[in-house]
Amino acid sequence: MIRASRNHPGWWAALGHRLSGLALALFLPAHFLVLGLALEDGTALDDMLAWTEQPLVKVAEWGLVMLLTLHLGFGLRVLALEFLPWRDPLKMLISLGAGASLLAGLLFWIMVS
Repeated sequence: MIRASRNHPGWWAALGHRLSGLALALFLPAHFLVLGLALEDGTALDDMLAWTEQPLVKVAEWGLVMLLTLHLGFGLRVLALEFLPWRDPLKMLISLGAGASLLAGLLFWIMVS
């Protein structure tokens, strides 16, 4: 059963911000590995880049863009709540952040397809 305090849009936005940050932190070692391949061996990098043309990897790239934009949008929401004097349009900020993330992900998907 979900407690009433956890059934608030602000709680879900905070959870989305934390989980997207965690997922991005888990992605970073793989990203650094690929960057290291670029510095060490051009052939290994070419092989890795060829591997990234698979459809499942393209979906994962879309997911990464979605995580980045969610994390950015919800992070901006936190900054607004911390530094701006108004508190009433909380649901609007959450909706705008989620909508902007979805729009960025869809645009990315269209561009890579």
